[in-house]
Amino acid sequence: MYLQLILPQDSSWLVLTQPLNLARMAIQGTYIVKKSGIMEHSMSFEPKWVEDSASQIRITDFQAYPLGQKAYVKIATNMEVEGWGEINNMETEVACQLARSLSEMIMGENPTRIEHHWQRLFRAHRNLRGGGLMVHTISAIDMALWDIAGKLWQGPVYRLLGGPCRDRIWRYPSPKAIKIGPGGSKPFVGTPTEIADLVDRVKQAREGVGPDGAVMFDAHSCLPPPILQQFARYLQSDDLLFLEESWVPGNIEVMRKIRDAVPVPLATGERDRTIWEVREILEAQVIDILQPDCGHGGGISQMRKIATLAESHHVPLAPHCTMSNLGLTASLHVSASIPFFLIHEGYDGVLPDTLAGRSWQMDQEGYLSLPEGIGLCVEVDEDEVIAFSQQPNREFSWPNSRLKDGSIADY
Repeated sequence: MYLQLILPQDSSWLVLTQPLNLARMAIQGTYIVKKSGIMEHSMSFEPKWVEDSASQIRITDFQAYPLGQKAYVKIATNMEVEGWGEINNMETEVACQLARSLSEMIMGENPTRIEHHWQRLFRAHRNLRGGGLMVHTISAIDMALWDIAGKLWQGPVYRLLGGPCRDRIWRYPSPKAIKIGPGGSKPFVGTPTEIADLVDRVKQAREGVGPDGAVMFDAHSCLPPPILQQFARYLQSDDLLFLEESWVPGNIEVMRKIRDAVPVPLATGERDRTIWEVREILEAQVIDILQPDCGHGGGISQMRKIATLAESHHVPLAPHCTMSNLGLTASLHVSASIPFFLIHEGYDGVLPDTLAGRSWQMDQEGYLSLPEGIGLCVEVDEDEVIAFSQQPNREFSWPNSRLKDGSIADY
């Protein structure tokens, strides 16, 4: 079948004819040039099949390796292109078993159908849709699929996401950007001593980075709203770059009350998964900065959508990240490609660099260079990963955050 383009009724033009199936066949037929004194001939050539480098690739194997509080997944293909992803903050043995089970839905499939696979994994079971365990696990698989796509097309993932919007990425902690907290879970009751301690933490941090640095305060959902309001009375609007997790996720009305009482920018998002959970927060206009986590919210695919959704509300991103080099670098690819970005969290030594190296560097100002290489731009040593996963002291342990009276604390 052919598509015929009808040009204006002008004897100086001829008709263009080309096949409808442009995905696999080169344009065929007669290409017309305007008859002028310079060009007076047409060009014709035979149909030619164009080989798509991704058309024949298929997923052939899937592996998951528990690494204590983290886990790595690997997707192998029939073209010797492999992809890696990271599961974060889950019961890793359970998450790895779930990942292996989910891999049944992508085995034998083309790994470059990334959005299709994300939808298939997320929507496969009506009673298991969403939630931390499912979405954290899908996030890792999604990272691995993007890794394969970048390697297949010989470029960094941020190129596939539209290219870089910046030349470097501001990171904390760094010499000029630090995050502090309330000092752990304890029974805050709002005494003058407690409030003074919180205020002093901000003061000392500010003195450490100077007036041109950034201080962030992570309440970590462990400060009750009344204490936050007392604390906020001593803050100036420019004391903090943002106040993080001022509430336990899920209660918009509490968010509104804190928003009305606190003079500094508010940030949250690390425990809000996918665009559907983030949408409610943005529409309620209770935050100034959004903190999606590439390992919590649905991987690269969802983080890019979340960034676009936040951009429509004029809310910049300050991505949360406690992953190793592998997951952190995946998040950096998204941060490089989005226009509305503030600062990125990231830590050294989460897992040994021998497992997954880094292709970026941090300068003296605390800015990271863009990842260099193809795919996620992370070299993973599978032998090191296997050996590390077999160490007996690398088992997952459940948090046990309690107050002085023995009751359970939010953290």
